[in-house]
Amino acid sequence: MTINRKGRKKAVCLFSSAGLGELGLKANDIDIVASNELLKDRHNLYQVNFPKTKCFDGDIWKVKDDIVDFYKKSCKEELFLLYATPPCQGMSTNGAGKLLDEVRRGNRKEIDERNRLIIPTLDVIKKLQPKWIIFENVPNMQNTIINDENDNFVNIMDYIKSELGEEYTGIGEVVACSDYGIPQQRKRLITIYTRDPEGIKYFKQNGSFFPEHEKGDEVTLRDAIGQLPSLDSSEGKNSAESFHPLHMVPIMKEDKYWWVSHTREGQTAYNNQCVNEKCMFDKNPLHKDVTAKERSKSNNKTAYNCLKCGSLLPRPSLIDKNTKERRLIKGFHSAYRRMKWDKPAHTITQNFQFEASDNKLHPEQNRVLSTYEALILQTIADYEYNFEVNGKVISRSFFSKIIGESVPPKLIDIICKKMIGLSTEGNKKFDLSETNRQMSLLA
Repeated sequence: MTINRKGRKKAVCLFSSAGLGELGLKANDIDIVASNELLKDRHNLYQVNFPKTKCFDGDIWKVKDDIVDFYKKSCKEELFLLYATPPCQGMSTNGAGKLLDEVRRGNRKEIDERNRLIIPTLDVIKKLQPKWIIFENVPNMQNTIINDENDNFVNIMDYIKSELGEEYTGIGEVVACSDYGIPQQRKRLITIYTRDPEGIKYFKQNGSFFPEHEKGDEVTLRDAIGQLPSLDSSEGKNSAESFHPLHMVPIMKEDKYWWVSHTREGQTAYNNQCVNEKCMFDKNPLHKDVTAKERSKSNNKTAYNCLKCGSLLPRPSLIDKNTKERRLIKGFHSAYRRMKWDKPAHTITQNFQFEASDNKLHPEQNRVLSTYEALILQTIADYEYNFEVNGKVISRSFFSKIIGESVPPKLIDIICKKMIGLSTEGNKKFDLSETNRQMSLLA
């Protein structure tokens, strides 16, 4: 059964993963008519939660025409929104410049084919002519160079603008999720285009979809998860299933537990000082990243023995299998680092349950984030979602993947509310800051 409810706004979603970002559309009564996702396991979970959506599995190059044909046959209404999160391996400004220099010299450089997925995405857009478009991706997408259908090397943002033509107005902007009541410092490139007259007027008046005055107060880690039951990454203390079945963490190995237990809030285990009660020397050198060719590299040279008494420091180290001697574990300064209570969390990635991942240790408890805490910080917990497929809850590793891949649905929710408000009320009556405030009160 497909969605064809009259009077409801319609959307097509591309590169959908498990559809966590789409919860923001659902909250605004937008019917998702069709979805595309390459990975079948993600789309299986998507189908559980959006049973009336037609799911097109596989490579978008192969199914793009099927998506267009299906929408045109299924819906008479114009498409309100096309929401797409095409994979893109972002380039730095320097990287993009060097690539173009090489091309101009006649030296052909390989382009990551994932960066070219914007091409079939725009094919779908040009055929369906949605009123609004949302692209979500990494901030460095704006520097990325692709080779187009004619094998010309162009900036991806210039390509989008050129292909959409004069009918659409819009811009790509780097958005900090923490500016919109999301307890996370995640930054994403949100590119929005519209052919809605009120939307075009809004862009011309403000030069932005996210003007400064609409930003809100930060929600800290303490605000978000400070009241949850305590956990510990030791046997028997790592779960509070009576509180919530997903409030659980992995058990930590004994050596890692020792490092973490001596790490203070906001600090990294690489900077831990001497814990020998007869010494307690606290001036051992601190850990720093190494810079080489304008890129930071992990460091393995920091001391792991106390310079004063020689005792082993509670810093990440191990016995090398080959040399049989102890050495520091190579790592960045952000590894084995505790978060700060009174700041939003750092970006929640697929590795949030690994203590070595960037800034993923609990501020004071000896553990990483629980699955439930990650759902809260990603604002997924604010919405109804079924994590079961064929009657079985998905695995912990699959949870980590789909959470890390997702866009905080609250951000998409806020964007969709604004689009609908502009389309129905006009930009003089609509203010995102008021909508954001009301959503915060409901959270």
